[in-house]
Amino acid sequence: QVQLVESGGRLVQAGGSLRLSCAASGRTFSSYALGWFRQAPGKEREFVAAKNKRGDSTYYRDSVKGRFTISRDNVKNTVYLQMNSLKPEDTAVYYCAVFVGVGVPATPGSYDYWGQGTQVTVSS
Repeated sequence: QVQLVESGGRLVQAGGSLRLSCAASGRTFSSYALGWFRQAPGKEREFVAAKNKRGDSTYYRDSVKGRFTISRDNVKNTVYLQMNSLKPEDTAVYYCAVFVGVGVPATPGSYDYWGQGTQVTVSS
């Protein structure tokens, strides 16, 4: 079992930055791939970024490439999402998730554990 708690979401102006954190407890954190997803009102949950368990491969959706950075600290059992140059279309609830299988999927349904989410609102 893995418990995930996100933090760091808030209201920010367009062009600003935020760093989201996701603290994990439970099973061995370093054994799993980690992902960030987001869900805007009335829309499906979508992939944002992910990192493999070794930490040497990262994946991003096209709209955040060059602006967002995912990182993980296996000592602190924490995964981060640094978000720069934020846009109003980045407004959503952001979730971190753990995948216990092989590889790094981009589909939300593949992930095994989820946090409760943190709200990010970008004003124009």
